[in-house]
Amino acid sequence: MMLSRTASQLYWMSRYMERAENLARLLDVTHSLSLLPQSRGGADISAALATTGALEACRTRHPQLAAGDVMHFMTFDAANPASIVNCLKYARENAHAVRGKITGEMWESINASWLEARQMGLEGRPLAGFFDWVKERSHLFRGTTYGTIQRNDAFSFIRLGTFMERADNTARLINVKSHLVGNAAEDSAADFYLWGALLRSLGAFEAYHELYRDTLSSRRVAELLILRPDVPRSLRACMDEIAELLPLIKGDTGHRAKRLAATLHAELSYDEIDTILAGGLHAYLTQFLSQIYGLGDAIHGAYLEAA
Repeated sequence: MMLSRTASQLYWMSRYMERAENLARLLDVTHSLSLLPQSRGGADISAALATTGALEACRTRHPQLAAGDVMHFMTFDAANPASIVNCLKYARENAHAVRGKITGEMWESINASWLEARQMGLEGRPLAGFFDWVKERSHLFRGTTYGTIQRNDAFSFIRLGTFMERADNTARLINVKSHLVGNAAEDSAADFYLWGALLRSLGAFEAYHELYRDTLSSRRVAELLILRPDVPRSLRACMDEIAELLPLIKGDTGHRAKRLAATLHAELSYDEIDTILAGGLHAYLTQFLSQIYGLGDAIHGAYLEAA
């Protein structure tokens, strides 16, 4: 059985890299759409901050929530623990602590990402280019990991961190957007704009139009991002991976985590979108977030916490 400290560092290395990419995706769409005439301006910025839980911290530093100040706060601000540059820093620190458990190519990828991000902050790199770069570096790290590391417990903890972070992010994003739109049965032009932004931030805009081939509707967006197993950032796709990964980890601990994952996976496998919407999308996502937090606690107690 792998040492809990090592497992924790591998798990959080992966979560921070995924978090950096998720932030880049969210901020890229927020930044681009804030420049359009139909933008809700402050609402777009506030929603981005609310998703990451950084709204109050940012408001303390920048009471007016000006777009430029918010973007810097969430990208290059070293004083903001949730900034992209700090996510890359924390990922690098965890990777450094487990260099003996990851491949040389993985270390080179993650170390270079941190060094380059820090330099970009000093140079004042344009945001659009920076967001694309973060996504590319995350893809590179994930691809290098998948292509070079042995399929053992280290691999399982790295992948587990990715999908736990991704599930949390997707649920948070849908939940925040669901607060801003109207009734699911009465999509307005503004709702169309918000759902489109949500799909773009999760890399699912093309998938939506390939699958449904019509204008955006809140019902179908919710179905795509919650229940479709073939959309990489959907809740169902994330839970497919988590439910498969946990049983692969060796040892006698983790029964509770595996049971919780199996239960949540089964619920997503058999849920129907009309039933979810009838009970309220916000209520459903709030419950899911509570369950995923509970699963995270169970994983921490079973594998990541020193006995």
